[in-house]
Amino acid sequence: MSHLLSMTQQGFVEMAYAGQVPWHGLGQRVERGASIEEWRAAAGLTWHVVRAPMSFTYGGEHGISTHNALVRSDNAAHLSIVTKKYHLVQPAELLEFFRDLTNDVGFSVETVGVLKGGKTIWVLARTGFEDEVVGEDKVRSYVLLMTTYDTTMSTTAQFTSVRVVCNNTLQMAMRSDARSVIRIPHTREFDADAVKEELGVSARPVFDSFMTRMRALADVKLSSTDFADLLVNIFADPSQSISADDVRKKAGYRRIMQLFNGQGRGSNMDGVKYTAWGALNAVTQYVDHEKRAHTADNRLESAWAGDGAVLKDRAVTQLLAIA
Repeated sequence: MSHLLSMTQQGFVEMAYAGQVPWHGLGQRVERGASIEEWRAAAGLTWHVVRAPMSFTYGGEHGISTHNALVRSDNAAHLSIVTKKYHLVQPAELLEFFRDLTNDVGFSVETVGVLKGGKTIWVLARTGFEDEVVGEDKVRSYVLLMTTYDTTMSTTAQFTSVRVVCNNTLQMAMRSDARSVIRIPHTREFDADAVKEELGVSARPVFDSFMTRMRALADVKLSSTDFADLLVNIFADPSQSISADDVRKKAGYRRIMQLFNGQGRGSNMDGVKYTAWGALNAVTQYVDHEKRAHTADNRLESAWAGDGAVLKDRAVTQLLAIA
């Protein structure tokens, strides 16, 4: 099985989960309601990141570099090279972010994991809010916190939703007085309290606003022909000149249309079939579960914070414009 989950030399997979076994079948199961310390141990996140001074030799002379190497404290694995202005968010800080949310607000940690030998770390927590868009089509609310040590991504906190029938995920970018995604570049200190305040981390208003908009999508009837035209615009990259005919030739375009036209999970449910809500879920199923990727973990990163997330954002924007 191909995956990017970090594994120690002893065969310990740095991943912990509550509830259903993840897609890869790896990691340690944790009981719901476990403490932050128990989650940290179960995911193997007892290490921290160390700045190692770098030196060089040139022309017989020795010197000290202005850059640092980032290495793991437990195995000295090299993660990246950074400047002295680079601010670290330690693994313990990511988990600590959720301590008061789990103790006082009712959140519950769902997954904690490490990718690429320690270069990416995430914590996903359920807010406890869930509701139906239409009929039995239920959506749950989560908060995701991620950081990297290879300079590829800012520390990111975001609301996300999961459609229960198919595990499709979608950012909840739906509230005017609180942002759905907060990105803290590594040139700044990570202030957990400030992030929670900016995110509006109580979650209930965000979730209610999100559900209102998703129900509005379910009220919009959308023929296959109309969605085919709209999907061209969703796929269009503003930075590139590409014709509608070329977009329609893309494998992803063709697959999303198949999902919309009845092959998607839950696509034939009442209130989903041939609606804007069904169109959105065709896009999210493709990005989360079917988009071509080297591994399932690559697809996960793309769906949460990469080009897959961008495609889903475009779909939300285009579909809400017709709601």
